[in-house]
Amino acid sequence: MIRLNKFLSEAGVCSRREADKLIESGRVTVDGKRAVPGQQVSEDQRVCVGKKVIHSKDEKVVLAVNKPVGVVCTEDRRVKNNIIQFLKYPTRVTYAGRLDKDSEGLLIMTNDGDLINLMMRARFGHEKEYKVTVHKEITDAFVEKMESGVHITDEEKGLDAVTRPCKVKKIGKYTFSIVLTQGLNRQIRRMCEALGYKVTRLQRVRIMNIELGNLKTGAYRKLTKQELEELYERAEAGKNAGTGE
Repeated sequence: MIRLNKFLSEAGVCSRREADKLIESGRVTVDGKRAVPGQQVSEDQRVCVGKKVIHSKDEKVVLAVNKPVGVVCTEDRRVKNNIIQFLKYPTRVTYAGRLDKDSEGLLIMTNDGDLINLMMRARFGHEKEYKVTVHKEITDAFVEKMESGVHITDEEKGLDAVTRPCKVKKIGKYTFSIVLTQGLNRQIRRMCEALGYKVTRLQRVRIMNIELGNLKTGAYRKLTKQELEELYERAEAGKNAGTGE
């Protein structure tokens, strides 16, 4: 027997937290009956989310994807150019961390809900690195302010925060790299805007130990055994250490 939220997570449906929400909303049934929070299920029971039967997944799939500009990180198939239909992967996978429609670069996509859960928790402080191009010359003052933390706000999104200190390095007249350990809504774009800069290109090039490398735009690859082992080790280490929020 296994807890239903863990079953849904391991089947790649969503994280355990999201599974609890699905169960509470009444969308999950077990053998035709509405599921209840905390319920346990066995392998021979029929679990459905809506009309879709959920099967357990023995093989963990973890992919590195180079998302193009214009592709939307959503599982809603009604949304044009959504990442699920774009990828067309035979096993159901979802993303561990979004990228804006206007941004490009590395996505981790997997059917391992527990890994997604570990990677998505901001307090674990997992590093994500981006290469950013802006519309005017980068100054030393800009780099210093970006590194020390920027006050960003958005009343509609309920956002009012000072970003965590981060690593910023100028790599060209209009281009810099930035390493974040948090993922606020459109964070880099908002940070730049607050300092009078407009982002013209934003590409994620690394998530923890996984690098985009020379993966072509729109392509994907399975992670190597070594990459997977280190990714899981780092994810678990973040869980045990935490960084606070």
